[in-house]
Amino acid sequence: MPAEKAPAVIRTMLRLWKYLSDYRWRITSAVLLTVLSNWLALLGPLLAGLAIDVIKPGAVDFRAVFWYCAWMTFFYAVSSAMNYFLVVQMVTVSQNTARKMRDDVFAKLLELPVNFFDNHQTGEIISHISYDIDTVNTSLSNDLLQISTSAVSVVGSLIMMLAISAPLASVFLVTVPIGGIFIKYKSAQIHAYFRRRAMKLAEMNGFVEEITSGQKTIKAYHQEETILSRFDECNEEAVTAYYDADYHSSILGPAVNFVNNISLTLISVFGAILYLLGYLSIGSISSFVLYSRKFSAPINEAANVISEIQSAAAAADRVFRLIDEASETPDAPDASDIGHVEGLVEMSHVRFGYSAERPVLRDLSFKAEAGSLTAIVGHTGAGKTTVINLLMRFYDPQSGTITIDGRDIKGFTRRSLRRAFAMVLQESWLFCGTVFENIAYGGKNATKEDVINAAKAAQAHGFIMNLPRGYETVLNEDGVNISKGQKQLITIARAMLSDAHMLILDEATSNVDTRTELKIQEAMRALMKEKTCFVIAHRLSTVRNADTILVMDGGDVAERGTHENLLELGGVYASLYRSQFG
Repeated sequence: MPAEKAPAVIRTMLRLWKYLSDYRWRITSAVLLTVLSNWLALLGPLLAGLAIDVIKPGAVDFRAVFWYCAWMTFFYAVSSAMNYFLVVQMVTVSQNTARKMRDDVFAKLLELPVNFFDNHQTGEIISHISYDIDTVNTSLSNDLLQISTSAVSVVGSLIMMLAISAPLASVFLVTVPIGGIFIKYKSAQIHAYFRRRAMKLAEMNGFVEEITSGQKTIKAYHQEETILSRFDECNEEAVTAYYDADYHSSILGPAVNFVNNISLTLISVFGAILYLLGYLSIGSISSFVLYSRKFSAPINEAANVISEIQSAAAAADRVFRLIDEASETPDAPDASDIGHVEGLVEMSHVRFGYSAERPVLRDLSFKAEAGSLTAIVGHTGAGKTTVINLLMRFYDPQSGTITIDGRDIKGFTRRSLRRAFAMVLQESWLFCGTVFENIAYGGKNATKEDVINAAKAAQAHGFIMNLPRGYETVLNEDGVNISKGQKQLITIARAMLSDAHMLILDEATSNVDTRTELKIQEAMRALMKEKTCFVIAHRLSTVRNADTILVMDGGDVAERGTHENLLELGGVYASLYRSQFG
């Protein structure tokens, strides 16, 4: 595995500082508390040495000993209090930073184009918001505090050791560079392992999310063993990535601790020699040894913390990569709101493919008159849903134009364009909330009466009233058990409540029975009068009353006309119809 270059880590940490800089005053106070608390703690070994020096053979000045011990207790108590306030400050900073990062990630998700979600698993995206940001949060609240405290302790201890005996402090000229070189070498490798660990965890989360949502299909096809085998592979890769990261990071602590123990050995030997030569007292040697432990221990702790910082840096890098993803193409500088819509929709020589080398639509042209009902039918993969994606500007065509009321849709803001459509998909989406809230989502300032009228028109009022609390029943995955067809009726009622002048139904009645479907169509025709409607359907019985039926085949409109005209034509539509009705 190639080692990651240090500058990449530095760039990530500098970018992370942009979030921290919003709390610079808290960080400044934390730095001051760190310096003061550590310097007060550093006075302890000095006072301990002075207390030892007042002990003479055959005579002990207990008053002096107690005096020094009392000051030691006072300084340690004040230092502990400062450390408490320091922890509070850093936890506040880390939590606020994590909240800001989550806000930025979530806001970015709303800006990303649809193809991003087509190409990334849901579990992987959730991993960014949960695991990655939590890792950064933990590192900021714990590791950053540990590193800053260690830095002050190391510098302070070194100054005190130089004040006691500069020759004895020269021992660290040998041991510190050895430890530093080793830490630098291993840190470059560890970052790559932690980055791989985060990636494998995201892949496993994505796999689990996919399998969890498809439990019925797995059980229906008796694929439990196959799925378990695939999970074992995914889990094994994650475990291996975790092991590699932990294995290589665990080497740092023992190695640096070994170097620190060598330092203590050398200090003991040379300290004894300096004592015998009369250069140092027992108290000075005792203070020096205590300072050497305060000097070495933070270095050892920092070596252990570095692995966590590398993990946080890898997690932050993944979060920033998501934030840096290309947003949906911005609106044109001169784009305007769509305003009032008559509903004349036209596509002219549109060519589009989700990948440039595999076009889905080759040369599509059609016109939907204002207030008309246009049905789009065809074999699976013919490009029916792609037409809707282009109308809503989820994607833009590679060539050709799409106009509404004679104006190119690229000249409208996406927000106003999409608000001009009401849309009901085959996959019904309901959020956690009451039935009333889910339907009212489709209309601004909708009243209870508006919601009930829409539900009645969508043939949903009857079953809603049979729910435990009617329109106030809370819908969620663990709550009321309603069928897919009932969910779809609620989404249709939501669309009916919209004041949009154009309606899109993508297999919107696929989960309801034929009788209910006919009632819904009749209600829709009344509610959507003088509005342009597009209906995608596989069941041709649902499009008999369409003003125009577009038959998609080979990325183009193969046939167009009314139901009766297309049957008389005896082409693709007639063949589809016969396959369904004999």
